[in-house]
Amino acid sequence: MNKIAKALGLSALVFAVAACDDGSDSNFSPTPTPDPVDPPAPDPDPVTSLTPQDLETNTGNPWFADAEARLAARQPQALVAQRGKARNVILFVGDGMGVSTVTAARIFAGQKEGKNGEEGYLSFGEFPFAGLSKTYNVDAQTPDSAGTMTAMMSGLKTDVGVIGVDEDIERGNCATVAGNEVMTYLELAEVAGMSTGVISTARITHATPAATYAKSADRNWEDISDMPQAAVDAGCEDIASQLVSFEANLEARVGGADVDGIDVVMGGGRRHFLPNDPAFNSPDAVSATEGDRSDGRDLTAEWQAMYPEGAYVFDSAGFAALDTGSTNKVLGLFNESHMQYEADRGNDVAGEPSLTEMTTAAIEVLDNNPEGFFLMVESGRIDHAHHAGNAYGALSDTVEMARAVEAAMAATNPEETLIIVTADHSHVFTIGGYPKRGNPILGQVVNVGENAPALAADGLPYTTLAYANGLGFQDLGQETDSDAVYGLEPHSGRADTSSVDTEAPGYHQEALVPLGSETHAGEDVGLYATGPGAHLVSGTNEQSVVFHIMDYAADLIARAEDAI
Repeated sequence: MNKIAKALGLSALVFAVAACDDGSDSNFSPTPTPDPVDPPAPDPDPVTSLTPQDLETNTGNPWFADAEARLAARQPQALVAQRGKARNVILFVGDGMGVSTVTAARIFAGQKEGKNGEEGYLSFGEFPFAGLSKTYNVDAQTPDSAGTMTAMMSGLKTDVGVIGVDEDIERGNCATVAGNEVMTYLELAEVAGMSTGVISTARITHATPAATYAKSADRNWEDISDMPQAAVDAGCEDIASQLVSFEANLEARVGGADVDGIDVVMGGGRRHFLPNDPAFNSPDAVSATEGDRSDGRDLTAEWQAMYPEGAYVFDSAGFAALDTGSTNKVLGLFNESHMQYEADRGNDVAGEPSLTEMTTAAIEVLDNNPEGFFLMVESGRIDHAHHAGNAYGALSDTVEMARAVEAAMAATNPEETLIIVTADHSHVFTIGGYPKRGNPILGQVVNVGENAPALAADGLPYTTLAYANGLGFQDLGQETDSDAVYGLEPHSGRADTSSVDTEAPGYHQEALVPLGSETHAGEDVGLYATGPGAHLVSGTNEQSVVFHIMDYAADLIARAEDAI
C-alpha cells in the first residue's frame, strides 16, 4: 500500500489513516514510518521466458495440437475486405437448422463413420467467420420461413406469412400488396446481368424459395386453387405463376431493366404447375390427379415455350442427361409435392437427385456467365422432419446440406465466391442429460462411467434428443419417411423405451407438450461465411443484415443501378 500511496503523491501516514478510517470513533495510533531499506540485488540470471518443459503437458496433448493446427488453417491468407470483390454469391439456408441441430448432426455424421462424433466438424463449421442471426419477425417472437427469408433476401424485416413485401402488408389482403413490394437480392442480380438460381428440396413455391422471386400477401397462395376468389378477382398472381412470369414481371416493375429470367430452378412442387386434369400427370405421379391448378394452365409447357433452349426435367434420368456445359436454362420439378427426405430418397418412384448433385449441376450451368452468379440453396426438409418429431430425418438432411456446401466450395474459386450458410429459424429440439462421450446421439442416455441407460425419476430411460412439443413418441421402426407419423394421435406423457431401438430411422422422440406438429423456436441461429466479404459475419445480427453482407460482397445495388 505504501508504494501505491507514494505513486499518488501521498504520505504513508495519510494513506494508512485514509485506508483505516471507516467513520467510527476508534482511537487509531499509527506506527511511525521506518527508514527506507535498500531493495535486494537483482538475480544475475533471471528466467525471462517459458521453457519447452513448462508447456510440455500442453504441447504434447493431441487436443492442444489439433486446436493449434485448426486455428492456423483458419487464418485468411488474404482477407478480402473491399466492397465488390465477390463475383459469385451462394446462400445456403438450412430450413429449421438451429444450433442444436447443427451440433447433433455433427455428432451423427461422425458416428456414421465409426467415430465418437463430438470431435467432428461439418463443412461450414470450419468457415473462418461466424456469428448469430436474430430470427424474429416484425409481428412475431417465434418466426416463420416467409418472413425470415424475405428479411435475408431484401434487407428488411417483415411479418409472418408474407412473401417479398414489407411490414405494411396485411396478410391475406391482395389490395395491400401494391406499393409494398421489396426488391430481392436475386432480382438485383438479374438486373445486374448475373446468372441466378434457386434450389430447394421443398416445393419450389414454398416460403423460402418463393421469397427470392415472388410477391404475395400469403405464403400459401402457391397456385391459383389456393387463393380466395377475392384475391384472384383483385388481380393477385399465384406464386407458381410468378415464377414462370418472373422475367416479364421484373421488367414491368423496374423501368429500363433487361433481364433473361432465372437460369436454374430445381426442387419439388410439380402439382402447382399442372392443371387439375389427369391427362397432364407426369410419368411418376403418385396421385390419381397430380396437378392442382384450377385455371387449366400448364406452366411447365409455358416455361418451355418461353425458353425453348432450356431443359425441363422431372426425374433422375432427365437430370443425369443435362449437359451443364451448354444448357443455360433448367427447370427441374422432381416431385409432386416436396422432394424426398434424404433418408428416404431411394424410395422415390422415378428417382431424384440429391441436394449435393443439384448444387453441383447448378454451379456448372451458372458459372458460364462471366458476370458471375447468385445461387440460393435450401435444405427444406430439415424443417419438415423436425415438425414430424423425427430427429433421424432432420439430421440426415442436415448432413446432406453440409455435403452440398463442401461441393460448392470445391466447384468455385474461394477468392471470388462468397458462401454464406445459415438458417431461417430453429426448432424446439434439445440435446440433454449427461451422456458419456461417444454415446449414440440418437440413443438413450448412458451416464459417464456407466454401461446401462440412466433412469429418470419415473424409473424409465430417456434419450439424449427430445422435443419441447409435438407429436411425441412413436416407434415406426425402419420407416424412412418422417411424415408417416401424421395421422397418428399425439402421444402425451412418457413412454417406456426400454426395448425400443431409438436409433432406428422411424423412431420419433418424446415431446413435452402434445401438439399435432412440432413448432419452430425463437432463439438465434448460426451464420457462417467464407470468401470476399465474409469478415462482416460476426457478432449478433438482425437477420436482414444477411442481404447487406451479400450486397457489400458483390456491390450489387451499384451494379444493378449501372446496368439500367
